[in-house]
Amino acid sequence: MSDLVNVSYLAVGPEILLTLGAVLVLMIDVFRQPSARVHAWIVAATILAATVVTWFQWDRVTGEGPFLAFSDMVVIDEYGVIASFILLLVGALGLAVAWGMVERLGRRGAEGIVLVFMAIAGFQFMAVSANLVMMFMGLEIASISLYVLAGITRERPEADEAALKYFLLGSFASAVFIYGVALAFAGTGGVSVYDIGAFLRGSVLLKPGVLLIGMALLITGLAFKLSAAPFHVWAPDTYQGSPAGIVGFMAAGAKVGAFAGLGRIVITAFPLYEAEWAVGLAILATISIATGTLLAIAQSDIRRLLAYSGVAHAGFILTGLTAGEAGMPAVWFYLAVYTVQLIGAFAVVAAVAGPTAAGSPMSDYEGLSRRSPFLAAVLALFMLAMSGVPLTAGFVGKFGAFAVAWRADFEWLVIVALVASVAGFFFYLRVIVLMYMREPAVAEAPGTMRARLEPVGALRWVLIISTAITLAFGIYPTPLLDLLSTALPF
Repeated sequence: MSDLVNVSYLAVGPEILLTLGAVLVLMIDVFRQPSARVHAWIVAATILAATVVTWFQWDRVTGEGPFLAFSDMVVIDEYGVIASFILLLVGALGLAVAWGMVERLGRRGAEGIVLVFMAIAGFQFMAVSANLVMMFMGLEIASISLYVLAGITRERPEADEAALKYFLLGSFASAVFIYGVALAFAGTGGVSVYDIGAFLRGSVLLKPGVLLIGMALLITGLAFKLSAAPFHVWAPDTYQGSPAGIVGFMAAGAKVGAFAGLGRIVITAFPLYEAEWAVGLAILATISIATGTLLAIAQSDIRRLLAYSGVAHAGFILTGLTAGEAGMPAVWFYLAVYTVQLIGAFAVVAAVAGPTAAGSPMSDYEGLSRRSPFLAAVLALFMLAMSGVPLTAGFVGKFGAFAVAWRADFEWLVIVALVASVAGFFFYLRVIVLMYMREPAVAEAPGTMRARLEPVGALRWVLIISTAITLAFGIYPTPLLDLLSTALPF
């Protein structure tokens, strides 16, 4: 029986440790009501232990090859392990940014930690799922956690509105995804990505309409989590209304998990329909790039600007995915560096607005270079990196995604992306102009400057680490590129 089930605790080790960490945080909080410092040690130990187990997974798959577990529902390969590493990094940085919120929430701060742990575990399950039902379970675990995190402060109507919009539209997207699973099963008789791929290679479908519709619904359900247009309408309101301390994790984690699931599905389950889904992804990328770029220009709130910027970046990453298996190294490089930049940018937002605040008007950033040279410098760097300026990791990521798409004969998409990148430089530059070329806004009386802002503790370390990664992989990206090119594609 054990051979049939194929139990492997190593395969789900990171998720088990994250769950145990969540249980430990809740139990200690209920019975001891400790200080935030105690929770901090538990968080650090949990993420470190999960990272160590993920490293053991990497050692196993690089030495002995990929392996399946739990009735072939979980696959541990280089693809899934790389996604797990990135998710743990995103979780660590995201919790560090959110720590001010955790301390301010008091007893509910422990609930926030638990929800972050569960979201990481859910997205990791999406990355290592070899079964569409298993992927749906991971999607729901992560999604429900993010819905609650969006409104966890319960202090302002904006947070409740953000959580409600996210929940309603997210539930619809989940229904679309599971309907796609049902149609994929109806068309092939299986829900395993490997079984679906094997069935298609060994059969000739004279009327593949049901299967193609199912594939389209699966892509649509995950496109919502990517905030790819036209499935992006939840993102600006959710980013604007959610607590500033947790928005970076919500945005970055969802993108990594959704792209991990999307890549697994289209490349493993539907390789014979690459011509169809590649064109579909190219159209989706074009709409996302155009929508995100044009709407970001008109924003007066920096969170909404970053939300629409995220829509455009989802399109840029989809541009790399149109190359199929050959584009996966470029996709994962882009994801790794963009999520770090995104968390860094939202860390500055949390430092300026406060960890539990909702809304971040552009006027708050006028003269930021005089109030906090450090915050202004790192935010300027992240804006330049997102726009694709050379010597930043953002430039390398965009160049890689555009290069693989060009080789895959999507020249028109690359041209659209290049034009949008040039146009998008305007709204990133606008933030820099506000920080360096405008006078700081007055406080209570004319001539009175706002207090200086100096990030301290974990928040400062997040900014330092994000800055270092952005510059290091912009100046010398070879180690990460070589690693991804060797480990990927599948």
